[in-house]
Amino acid sequence: MDVVKSFPEGFLWGASTSAYQCEGAALEDGKKENQQDVINREIHQEYGYADCSVASDHYHHYKEDVALMAEMGFTSYRFSINWARVLPDGIGAPNPKGVAFYHNLIDELKAHNIEPIVTMWHYDLPMATVERGGWGTRAIVDEFEEYARFLCKEYGSQVKYWLTINEQSIVVNYIDRKNKITKEQQFDPKFRYQANHYMNLAHAKAAIAVHELVPGGKCGAALDMAPYYPHSCDPRDVMAAKGANAFKNNFYMDAYIKGVYTPSVLKYLERQGLMFEIQQGDLELIKRGAECFDFLGINYYQSQCVKAPTPGLARRAKQNNKIGKGGHVTYEVQPDLFEGCLNETIGATDFSMPIDPMGMQYVLEDIHDRYHIPVMICENGFGAYDKLEADGSIHDPYRIEYLREHIKAMKAAIENGAEVLGYNPWSAFDLLSTSNGITKRYGFIYVDRTDDEVRECKRYKKDSFYWYKNVIATNGKNLE
Repeated sequence: MDVVKSFPEGFLWGASTSAYQCEGAALEDGKKENQQDVINREIHQEYGYADCSVASDHYHHYKEDVALMAEMGFTSYRFSINWARVLPDGIGAPNPKGVAFYHNLIDELKAHNIEPIVTMWHYDLPMATVERGGWGTRAIVDEFEEYARFLCKEYGSQVKYWLTINEQSIVVNYIDRKNKITKEQQFDPKFRYQANHYMNLAHAKAAIAVHELVPGGKCGAALDMAPYYPHSCDPRDVMAAKGANAFKNNFYMDAYIKGVYTPSVLKYLERQGLMFEIQQGDLELIKRGAECFDFLGINYYQSQCVKAPTPGLARRAKQNNKIGKGGHVTYEVQPDLFEGCLNETIGATDFSMPIDPMGMQYVLEDIHDRYHIPVMICENGFGAYDKLEADGSIHDPYRIEYLREHIKAMKAAIENGAEVLGYNPWSAFDLLSTSNGITKRYGFIYVDRTDDEVRECKRYKKDSFYWYKNVIATNGKNLE
């Protein structure tokens, strides 16, 4: 039997979801459209994947879903609030039925002794906000503050842990899709870093709001984290990895945690003509936000590998595998900094996502050594083609193996000094993958629907459900 020491007392065990990927009820009870409703409708038309209109129908199944979480033994649940459900126009009058839904969900979690961990924004700006310019305009900074203060006043008495923005670095990488920006902005890479600056200002104002309005409240943000390894020991590849880690990781963490922009990244942006505008008082605000930063959310799925960039190669974002048959990845290029490439030393999922548990240990220890701040795993998971058997069972040994090895890596990091508050893998139940629809399943709980048929969204327990229940019951001691 593979046994590790148990985790610290009070360690939070749970899982994660996001609103647009699981709730459905896209235009029900006063909710208006958000950007993901539009984006996923376009993906449905292009690839045939499910859209957000029903998703996992969590809006109508939340009591059943929370009961299943409680059966697994969850002590935490990380979810997001759909901005357009509570404030349909982004600002202004709230939607009473939407506000009530989250009160009901939080009440249900509390009744089962499950700690709610709330993400304010998980990729889904209200379309009214997008039409006013979204992350492309400074006005969103004050709009986000109004939204954050509304949430803190409405739910702060029951919610201790708050995450402001989900995966800011991913948004910057893919903002042409995430923000429905104009074609002119889409072909202006400088726009991405200006939008990133506005996100930092918005985050800072939200973090300050949490500390002002939520007694004992803890504020953080969730970042997609991947260590960037050099493809070889060639010094040029090693320097590419150094640059990639600064550009893709430290640039975001330094702003959140230290309240400063990474000097080497600013120099790179200046050389590339990508430097953004900083107005008087902006850096002071970011610094104030850092003083209110209590923990860092880590979304860890994979490591990355880079090499010295091919001279003359144009800038491009990474494009993930959308067909689930291996390969089919376009790697990121940042001219004169790094070029992504395949790491031949590790395996990958059917969707070409590298499998590297040790990368999680690397990330956790590096963050602890660099920033000395508590972290929380807010996402970590294995997307796969799961099969519902005739007897209602779902056998997913690949998911169990993936999670087991990552939990071991997390425990090793804790033994080396990292302060980890909890583990909330992706996802509590099957939900919509933005790139791959319902086909790509992550959950402990199977939701019976396909991309073509909504059906009744009946819930079934996977083998990983029972495995994770045992992990939680033993506080991580028994991983068999």
